[in-house]
Amino acid sequence: MGLSIGAIAPDFEAETTEGTIQFHDWIGDSWAVLFSHPKDFTPVCTTELGYMAKVKPEFDRRSVKLIGLSVDPIDKHAGWAKDIEETQGTAPNFPMIGDTDFNVSKLYGMLGADVSGDPADRTAADNQTVRNVFVVGPDKKIKLILVYPMTTGRNFDEILRVIDSLQLTAKHRVSTPVNWKQGDNVIIAGSVSDDEAREIYPDGWEAPRPYIRIVPQPS
Repeated sequence: MGLSIGAIAPDFEAETTEGTIQFHDWIGDSWAVLFSHPKDFTPVCTTELGYMAKVKPEFDRRSVKLIGLSVDPIDKHAGWAKDIEETQGTAPNFPMIGDTDFNVSKLYGMLGADVSGDPADRTAADNQTVRNVFVVGPDKKIKLILVYPMTTGRNFDEILRVIDSLQLTAKHRVSTPVNWKQGDNVIIAGSVSDDEAREIYPDGWEAPRPYIRIVPQPS
């Protein structure tokens, strides 16, 4: 079976552009986003890596570490980083894994166990399934999995929005409704009884139906 939300993110040791890491140790007490790319010097991924570098302060503010992955070697990553800086305005400012043995891609179910050989012999189309986003919590459990086709650039503003929801709902017994963003009303979690809710929200709540209890976002 593939990975699922709530599963422990597989730990691994890997070479990156910022040295060797042990993934769980590298995460520490932070959150993490692992996002993968089928090959270096691909156009859509070039725009994505440049954008992530620009918005990294937003992830830093939320105590979220970023790490990219491509099956190409680290020395190719260095040349790609120059292209990214020249075309997108910002070079990657986070580690990039060189997954040349396909170990991480296999651990995370992005490539089959039978994949082997020299990554230089594989095209981006061969690796088209290496287009995932994994959000991992401080407990090392997977909180979000997104899979994108090569032709569609990822919306990392949406990933920030989801992280805001994940961090809020980890601290408070609430859920976030459709299109929620920071500061909007939230829904009292179904696991909270009305009696408990009255203690938490003495001013009450709006309830268009008994199972939809709407309150302001907890601070």
